[in-house]
Amino acid sequence: MKTKTGIGFGFFIGVFCLLSFFPQLPLAIGLKVGDTAPDFSLKSTSGKLVGLKDYKNVQGYIVVFTCNTCPYAQAYEQRIIDLHNKMSPMGWPVVAIMPNDPSVQPGDGFDRMTERAKERNYSFEYLLDEGQKVFPTYGAARTPQVFLLDKDRKVRYIGAIDDNADDESLITRRYVEEAITAIENGTEPDPNLTKAVGCMIKVKK
Repeated sequence: MKTKTGIGFGFFIGVFCLLSFFPQLPLAIGLKVGDTAPDFSLKSTSGKLVGLKDYKNVQGYIVVFTCNTCPYAQAYEQRIIDLHNKMSPMGWPVVAIMPNDPSVQPGDGFDRMTERAKERNYSFEYLLDEGQKVFPTYGAARTPQVFLLDKDRKVRYIGAIDDNADDESLITRRYVEEAITAIENGTEPDPNLTKAVGCMIKVKK
């Protein structure tokens, strides 16, 4: 998307993310492709505690670290909704986790998360990483960022949802969908690691 001055949408959201760069956590080592992801039990906007163990008869999990306030997360919001609606019936539900510290980013507080989920009619669980214990163990650094797990919680893909954060009409690679297709065909995702484009996760100094 271009403005009248010819400056792209990516420029503005890049500036936003740069201005909100601090405070943040240095990139954690976290999980690698092939590792087994730990489970968790987090408060959901649906009003219950949710962990991966609560999903039955699934083929895997699309764990997405995302939030309310990051412009990149906002740009991807409908894509995340669509991804869940398409893949959940196939056994691949989205599990969305909000990793920011609400005291640093008040727009990402649990009440605001609940409002957002209701307004946008989320059909997936939207979880608060209270105490910020989960995202460092996974190694998430940005919103949005995907960790695609198979049914045994083995990490099969890490990174971006697709190859164009700025303009959905210009997408040429839908990485998460392609990875799921590869797994279901008994092959390895290629690529299995891409760069997540988004805002850095916010923590207290």
